[in-house]
Amino acid sequence: MRATALITSAALVLTSVPVSAQKAAGGGPPLLRDAETEQLLREYTRPILRAAGLEKQNIQVVIINDSTFNAFVADGRRIFVNYGALRDSETPNQIIGVLAHETGHLAGGHLAKLREQMASAQTQMIIAMLLGIGAVVAGGRSGVGGNAGAAAIAAPQAAIMRSMLSYQRAQEESADKAGVKFLNATGQSAKGMYETFKRFEQQSLYSAAGADPYYMSHPMPAERVRALEELAKSSPYWDKKDDPALQLRHDMMRAKVSGFMERADTVYRRYPLTNDSLPARYARAIAAYRHGDLRNAIVLIDALIKVQPNNPYFHELKGQALLEGAKPLEAIAPLKKAVQLSNNNPLIEMLLGQALVASDKPAYSDEAVTILKAALSREPEAPIGYTQLAMAYGKKGNLAEADLASAQAAYLRGDQKTAREIASRAKTRFAIGTPGWVKADDIVNTKPIKN
Repeated sequence: MRATALITSAALVLTSVPVSAQKAAGGGPPLLRDAETEQLLREYTRPILRAAGLEKQNIQVVIINDSTFNAFVADGRRIFVNYGALRDSETPNQIIGVLAHETGHLAGGHLAKLREQMASAQTQMIIAMLLGIGAVVAGGRSGVGGNAGAAAIAAPQAAIMRSMLSYQRAQEESADKAGVKFLNATGQSAKGMYETFKRFEQQSLYSAAGADPYYMSHPMPAERVRALEELAKSSPYWDKKDDPALQLRHDMMRAKVSGFMERADTVYRRYPLTNDSLPARYARAIAAYRHGDLRNAIVLIDALIKVQPNNPYFHELKGQALLEGAKPLEAIAPLKKAVQLSNNNPLIEMLLGQALVASDKPAYSDEAVTILKAALSREPEAPIGYTQLAMAYGKKGNLAEADLASAQAAYLRGDQKTAREIASRAKTRFAIGTPGWVKADDIVNTKPIKN
């Protein structure tokens, strides 16, 4: 995970590349990127998506920089998960259950259907309001007070809102059922899914007291949890445990999230020195470098590498710590090792490219361009990759390509004004009609996104 400047549905996201946080396209919440965590989440979702018939739709799990336990779908191709959900899920099965529920929303086409319902409700509200205004006017003309007209406006709106929320609750129940179905189809337990929703039922007992159930965005917790429990316990896989090796990877991910995203004192409370487990040592190593103790961090990371010499994320962490500790030349070797061991993970390649650029050695500029272009061919929506590519081209004196890469970075960050300005300058540096000119022209002519 990279914690740098670059860096809904059910009640219920970091990198050995340092957590790279960026704004979602269109100015959404800041996202977190992490090679290790994203690989684990891909392995969690792949069988679920296959069971749902969505395997070929390139659905991605996106990590949100939010400490609360939540996950949601906001379009038809991404599942968003808060890093708080990753940190607080005690077993792989718990987060897999959440992902299965969200896949249920995608498989059911719930977003498109909900939009249709909202459009219909909007029309109904307009009609109801017009009729209510008519009643107010009629009441005024007849000398009768406006209370009846006001009631005529409020009553239909309340009924329409109840209908909308009822429809949304039905979607949640449908996603629960679909999620259990996908877990059964993949031979996995729904116990983690049940445990998660049971936890939220208990947390919401007080806040839900006295609330009108029709105005809740989900079914009444107790009702929903009872239905889910009955369904989940009917599965032959109810008592199936997570594989110990997978549990260790999950624990390592949780330790990484804590190390990168929490205060040092919080990390040491979660992972005290008396805890000699690999996840605890991982968390403390990250916390040491993140909070300024680079020398001790390198000692701790080297000890981790000694235990698992072929773990690419330990080498990545060492390279990241050295790079952010103003030692880019020393960072290159461990990052090259991490790239090799991770089968050329593009996020780690971008970090290597950053180290090559920061080394200030002209001989490394060509290598940085090659590595960054290869990474961006597989991760074309990563602003940090284009930012580093722009710097590499700048060091080579290729101002046209440097401007184009800077424009692409700004565009992906959601800063369209800056993107168009830099792209306009890039067009003057390229020959008309060349690929670079065409790309720059595309950015210049992109219509502004209206919020």
